[in-house]
Amino acid sequence: MCLADTTDGKGLTLLRKRMASCWFKHGSDNAIAGLRLTRATEPSGTIRALYQTSFCLVLQGVKLTSVGDLSVQYQTGDCLFASVNMPVISRIIEASPDYPYLALSLEIDPAMLAALLADSAGVVSGQQTNRNGHQALRTARAPDDVYDPLIRLLELLDHPKDIAVLAPLIQRELCWRLLRSPLGVALQETGNSDSETARIGRVTAWLREHYHQTFPVADLADMANMSPASFYRHFKAITQLTPIQFQKLVRLQEARRLLLTEHEVASVGYQVGYESPSQFSRDYRKLFGAPPGKDKATMRSDIAIESHV
Repeated sequence: MCLADTTDGKGLTLLRKRMASCWFKHGSDNAIAGLRLTRATEPSGTIRALYQTSFCLVLQGVKLTSVGDLSVQYQTGDCLFASVNMPVISRIIEASPDYPYLALSLEIDPAMLAALLADSAGVVSGQQTNRNGHQALRTARAPDDVYDPLIRLLELLDHPKDIAVLAPLIQRELCWRLLRSPLGVALQETGNSDSETARIGRVTAWLREHYHQTFPVADLADMANMSPASFYRHFKAITQLTPIQFQKLVRLQEARRLLLTEHEVASVGYQVGYESPSQFSRDYRKLFGAPPGKDKATMRSDIAIESHV
């Protein structure tokens, strides 16, 4: 028994054991869409990730996630909510063979949050939203009532015929629990289609899918139904990045993924939207510490790319 078993609550202990069992049986990716399990036996190097709107719960260990000037550290029993799509830098900073880092993450559908808010008018309205929006990464202690639905969600991995029917119900229950937790205000902002967070979230989702395109910021502002000045201010406040910085990070992370899958260096820059090979090489080297050709040949296991929290 690890030390955490003697100090953590029953729900966390049971979920940790279930998650560890599922990881060994099913791996990090599995039959439940949007669910990812993570286990590490040593601290990591830099993990460059493209987070989607999602919920993450650390069951054991410590992780640090940063974007722009914002850094958040979360540990055993803490959860993180990412309210919009965004590129981040993470590091697992506490993990060992005897005390491995364990975490699970689940993508959250803003439409599900919107439906829950509509169905529960007046029930969660006591938590006032912030008209100025929120930073996209928020952390809090996990409420006790999220452990049971998460255990039931993991149990579905052993009953794949039940997943299509029961997983959406459990995910809806989990969102309901989170709406009434300390993270509730952030989830309300994501589910309220008229909030600044939701409007910026729609733009970041578009940018993630269309990162290779050029765009006038005024068009993105129109997409968010904001003036250009207001859009720029809210985008920077929520994501900690300017729209151009956001696009550049997404492009370069996608470029590195393409290099890892054996694409030719000469074509990768063009595929992700660069018109100048020299500019692509300069930006790539600035972010990853080596030009793309050398990085492709000398990638090390201490730097990885994730696609989820």
